[in-house]
Amino acid sequence: MSFHMRVRAGALIIQDAFILLIEFNDENGLHYNLPAGGTEPGETVKEAVKREAKEEASIDVEVGTLAFVYEYAPHLNNNKYGDTHSLGLMFECNIKEDCIPGMPAKPDPNQTGVKWIPLTELDKVILYPNIREHIHDYVENRRNIEIIEEQNLEEYTIDK
Repeated sequence: MSFHMRVRAGALIIQDAFILLIEFNDENGLHYNLPAGGTEPGETVKEAVKREAKEEASIDVEVGTLAFVYEYAPHLNNNKYGDTHSLGLMFECNIKEDCIPGMPAKPDPNQTGVKWIPLTELDKVILYPNIREHIHDYVENRRNIEIIEEQNLEEYTIDK
């Protein structure tokens, strides 16, 4: 079954005024992304965040609240990132104790590093998507969005 929109999930990891980014070098040159990727069948978005953090940065994370929602609509962007319409859900995350970020055993062919970038230098790197201003605003204001998960909602009790 195919859908008209792909759901992506990612981790926003900030520690001591540094942000954890995944470094890539491909046809677009050297650039960075948050650890993120598409959800897989049978996987919740929070499970996808954990998997992507493990796959791209070799870390286990605690997934917190939703920090950003990012939409890429190809028809409104001249297909600059391809023709797949996607919705990205980026969660504030903390690295679990004793986990040290690093290159995975089987990285994406274009992945060249896992880097802690000082927030003061975020404007000096190419970040896809270009949400640098949004990250700075988030760090300053910490406006979280709660994700409502059906499995955590109270069931109705119906009296007959």
